Parts: sequence; C-alpha cells; structure tokens
Amino acid sequence: MVHPWHDLTPTAGTGDLPGHFKAVIEIPQGSNLKFELDKGSGMLKLDRVLSSAVYYPANYGFIPQTLGEDHDPLDVLVYCTEAIPPMTVCEARAVGVMTMLDQGEPDDKIIAVLSSDPIYGERRTLDDFPQHTLKMLRRFFKDYKTLELKQVEVDQIKPASEADRIIEASLDRYFKARQRGTIKGLIS
Repeated sequence: MVHPWHDLTPTAGTGDLPGHFKAVIEIPQGSNLKFELDKGSGMLKLDRVLSSAVYYPANYGFIPQTLGEDHDPLDVLVYCTEAIPPMTVCEARAVGVMTMLDQGEPDDKIIAVLSSDPIYGERRTLDDFPQHTLKMLRRFFKDYKTLELKQVEVDQIKPASEADRIIEASLDRYFKARQRGTIKGLIS
C-alpha cells in the first residue's frame, strides 16, 4: 500500500519545486467534516465534525514529503472551481501563504491553485484573487475552532515568495527527520 505522505514525491509535472507541487486532498471545499491523515497507516480518518457553522473555503490537504513546524505534513489550500474528493492527488501552484498559530504552535497554510483549473489556473498571485475570497479564508481559520475553545491566531496572508521559502524549509525538515528515523509511519 502506498503511504501518501511518504511514498509520493512532491514534484509535479507542471513545474519545479517549491512553486509547483503535488497536493493530497484530505477535505473537499464546502465540507464541515475535518478529515486528517493517520500518519501511521496512511489512511484517512475522520477527526471531527466542525463545531462552528462554517465550511472549508477551499480544498484542504498537504504536500507529500514535507514536515511543517507543527510536526505534521505542510498544509495546503487548493483553490479550484470544484470540490476535489478526499485522497485525490493533484498538481498545484503556490500563490501565497497564511501564517498562523494553532494552540501556540506555528501552523502555516500554503495557498495554491489547481494548475489545470480553467479559472483558478490562470491566477498567478494573490492580487489575482478577489479580496473578499482572502477575507473569507482568514475568517474561516479565525472561527473554525472557536466553539471548541481552542486558541487560533491568524496572521497576514503573504506572497508566493514566502510560501516558497516555507515549502523549501518543510522539504528540508522532512528530509532530515526521515534520515534520523523520527517520522511516524516509517519503519526505522
């Protein structure tokens, strides 16, 4: 069985890392179910039903072979005209990043577009998005854990150059952790 975090290469056929990459979708846009990769098995598990009256504003997943500062695969939001089913691998391009703290830990969210989408695929920078779309994104992450009484701090949305830096750092962090044998789901 293929483990989507460890066995898929992050490189996409549409361009070079860090700006172009594969994304594994966990949660389709419009969902209020929080699916999450089970790091040990590589299967998808239902973590919870969101307790606030909100839904994911974009397809949500991770970039394979990355390790965020929160010790999870690096999160990515993939904007597309359609909801992408869970465990689908797609090719995406970074357009920005939203930095945030979740329970006091850094939890960056790469903002990307589906490379082959006829509408979003043409968007190159955050300036190509309606400002309201980005406001909705920030508001979602400010609100989605409120009723669970969990602390989330959402920072500003930053350009693709910052996303590229964060992706590179998470690729390097994963590589080093894999060499040390400290990643869950890998046989040491």
